[in-house]
Amino acid sequence: MKHLVIIGQGYVGLPLAQGAVSAGLKVTGLDLNRRTVEDLNQGISHVDDISNSEVELMISSGYSATSDSAIISTADVVVMCVPTPLGDAGSPDLGAVEGATRSISEHMTTGTLVVLESTTYPGTTDDLVLPILEQSGLTLDIDFYLAFSPERIDPGNQTYGLTNTPKVVGGTTENSTKIACEFYSSFIDIVVPVKGTKEAETAKLLENTYRHINIALVNEMAKFCHELDIDLWNVIDAAKTKPFGFQAFYPGPGVGGHCIPIDPNYLSYQVRKSLGYPFRFVELAEEINNSMPRYVVQRIQELLNRHGRSLNQSKILLLGVTYKPDIADRRESPAEPIALLLSRNGAVISYHDPKISTWSYDGTTIGVEEDLDSAVDGADVVVLLQNHSEYNVDLLSTTARIFFDTRGATTTASAHRL
Repeated sequence: MKHLVIIGQGYVGLPLAQGAVSAGLKVTGLDLNRRTVEDLNQGISHVDDISNSEVELMISSGYSATSDSAIISTADVVVMCVPTPLGDAGSPDLGAVEGATRSISEHMTTGTLVVLESTTYPGTTDDLVLPILEQSGLTLDIDFYLAFSPERIDPGNQTYGLTNTPKVVGGTTENSTKIACEFYSSFIDIVVPVKGTKEAETAKLLENTYRHINIALVNEMAKFCHELDIDLWNVIDAAKTKPFGFQAFYPGPGVGGHCIPIDPNYLSYQVRKSLGYPFRFVELAEEINNSMPRYVVQRIQELLNRHGRSLNQSKILLLGVTYKPDIADRRESPAEPIALLLSRNGAVISYHDPKISTWSYDGTTIGVEEDLDSAVDGADVVVLLQNHSEYNVDLLSTTARIFFDTRGATTTASAHRL
């Protein structure tokens, strides 16, 4: 039985562990957060898509978690699923990747397959990871194998999960690609080999850059369609009836999550660093998408003005502060900059979210509303930022004084849509 060690037990690493252990592999989750390790070993999940009972089933099938990197010495395969955030200057922060790679280099044994799944700029696997692994004294393609395979986890997606989402794999060498494809094929339905690690790294960035740019397109259209009295939501519904050549994207209060606000910047960074010129589509898309929280606040202010009120001291209720519906993930959520802008303009902010019991932003704790109906009744403006399935938005829009829908979820005449 192959032993798989997965470094990082977050929203990518834990589902990967679940898929692998279900296919009969022995799996150890390696994570530096001791609390996470303790919880997982007790059957407690911290990932939305995996329940406590599913973690318990994983344990009974051969899964365990640890903070001891010495476990790598017993592994046949080591996969890195560590965070790759942007640094303060907007450049990639690969500290976690470098640290994980050094741990592997210190402990790996002959025959180990190493795979990086963390999103990064093209060249990371060959130029950063490989030299560190070679410090072990082992030789690529003789003593160990190296590949990149971008994660494609979509939290909350009820249709596509780990096993039925095709897996792109690119090795540093042809043999590494072959070995890595054989590994993933043991628990993933379709594995897609590509030319090399750079192609695999860039494929991930292309996927998310495509979304980033198209979301920016409809966000820009939302602004001028509002000024021209055009219902953009109706326009999109009409356009998507075309069975070819069009894919629907929708405007919103901003982009959030672990991919769209971050990943395209990796590609832009590499283009600037290596070629000396900007990736203009990405930089323009980032400018447009980053402008949406301020535009949302502007629209709220306009709605209040129509009712003879100012934003200062108005009670604003934010509905849904996660970046995606029906999950408890607030990473890069546009709710945060919107709340900051509202508070700077003197608004009294509260929120309701069935997934989030406490919320602090920029050092300030935002008041939570437990009773949705009374909170709507008491608010001057109710702003739908995330359309959780628990919300009956049409009903809420008819009971609110002013209901501003940033997600196009309402069908009532009383609602004001983005």
